[in-house]
Amino acid sequence: MRIGVIGAGAVGGTIAALLDRAGNSVEVTARGKQLAAIGEQGLHLAGAWGEHTAHVEASEVLRHVPELVFVCTKAQDSADAISANSGLIDGVPVVVVQNGLTGLAVASTLLPNSDCVGGLAVFAASFLTPGEITVTAPGNVYLGAGTGEPSVPVFFATRVLEAAMPAVATSNFVGAQWTKLIVNQVNAMPAITGRSAQETLGDRRLRRIITSSIREATRIGFASGVRFGRVQGLGNGLLRALSLAPLWIGQVVPLLMKRRMGATPNPGSTLQSVRRGQLTEIDYLNGAVVEQAVMLGLSAPINAELVRLVHEVERTHEFLTTDAVVARMRSVV
Repeated sequence: MRIGVIGAGAVGGTIAALLDRAGNSVEVTARGKQLAAIGEQGLHLAGAWGEHTAHVEASEVLRHVPELVFVCTKAQDSADAISANSGLIDGVPVVVVQNGLTGLAVASTLLPNSDCVGGLAVFAASFLTPGEITVTAPGNVYLGAGTGEPSVPVFFATRVLEAAMPAVATSNFVGAQWTKLIVNQVNAMPAITGRSAQETLGDRRLRRIITSSIREATRIGFASGVRFGRVQGLGNGLLRALSLAPLWIGQVVPLLMKRRMGATPNPGSTLQSVRRGQLTEIDYLNGAVVEQAVMLGLSAPINAELVRLVHEVERTHEFLTTDAVVARMRSVV
């Protein structure tokens, strides 16, 4: 099958390499050093799903009309990337594999003739060197749309992807997006401190802050009328209990996340962006919680402060110590 992958970073590069290994004809888009590396030596995948070098066609925009497209850019780049390729892909089934809550809606608006499906990548992958991607922890890609049962386009995309990697068609995709947003609460602290997700979750003082931000985000979700989907061991019942439990009990959730990550250090996608000198998608992660709270006439001060700290690191290129983070968060936690 002819498959296009828009955005060959950690997630998109993993998907592209595995689809290539499964025998598909894959074309990817990339920029700068990543584009040059793929053109010169291919896209090399290593880690939990084995090694494979995918010699795929690569350019800044797709050149051929695909039969299926995966959009795997950062959330802030999604609209521009889709618009740049819309002449070729409007009318083609599209899977938007992205963090945050808005990716599927953006694609559906810009591609009115396409069947658009949402995707949530739960596997962890590191992309720190051009052309090199390492899967540090395996996991599913959940596919769906809306709050109902999976549609025909969802099952079609799932069949294609599951031939290359673990993929699941899920009902209540909106609820699953919210649960993934809770999982992504672990991303801010590595970006602020420069430490791996496992290290920040293992630090008692930082874990207390992360637990507080998770609980705040969960409460905003429930206030929005969300029924959380089941993703990576988290579901509506456990998150309901977290939203009501004392903070010290609630720390079982981030500790569960830490255990599921395994031993290989996971920097998280937000820290990876910082290390590459790129803007992060924090406004679509913790920032999405803040935006939803404002829409409800509520506040999310913990998530708002984490957003501010990540933006500070983006500007200064200097990570904060644990003592500095605790001091900065003291007024809201």
